[in-house]
Amino acid sequence: MQDIVRESGLSPGAIYGYFESKVAIVEAVAAERHQVEHAMLREALACADLVSGMTTFVKRYFDWLDDPQERRRRRVGVQAWAESLHDARMRASVDIGLAPLAEIVRSLRAARRRKKLPFSVDPEGLARVLLALIQGFILQQAWQPDLDVIAYRDTVLAALAALVSVEAPGHSHRSRPQVRPTR
Repeated sequence: MQDIVRESGLSPGAIYGYFESKVAIVEAVAAERHQVEHAMLREALACADLVSGMTTFVKRYFDWLDDPQERRRRRVGVQAWAESLHDARMRASVDIGLAPLAEIVRSLRAARRRKKLPFSVDPEGLARVLLALIQGFILQQAWQPDLDVIAYRDTVLAALAALVSVEAPGHSHRSRPQVRPTR
């Protein structure tokens, strides 16, 4: 709350004229972030080539995390994650952020059927690994704000490239686009 009072320039009483509680403030911050995340994700899933879409998503997401203001906002997200472990209302807000996971899994399954993803890669497992890489970085960045976002992003992209370029039985390695990290 002290950060919110300082950033807004309002008194604590005035803030509660706009929001019923601290949870409502956190929900508003989360809703705004979820809108941006879902828009980036919809764009990625709309790509004809899911690997290119995932690459674009990872690049844009980590570029977003490189913004100092977004870094500060993410600290609220980390607190919301902790609160969601014992507060049902906060858990509902966190669940909204996880809602697109099923859509990601469907897209990865479709990519695997089109032989754009090795059969050895479980679509739900891959979706959760990518989510964990993002969430894990957000946690690390909360503890160490000066982490090198671009180096981490490029490592995620390199890992993704290695994962999707592995030759699987019945798949042609030549037909699979290469994902390259960029600086």
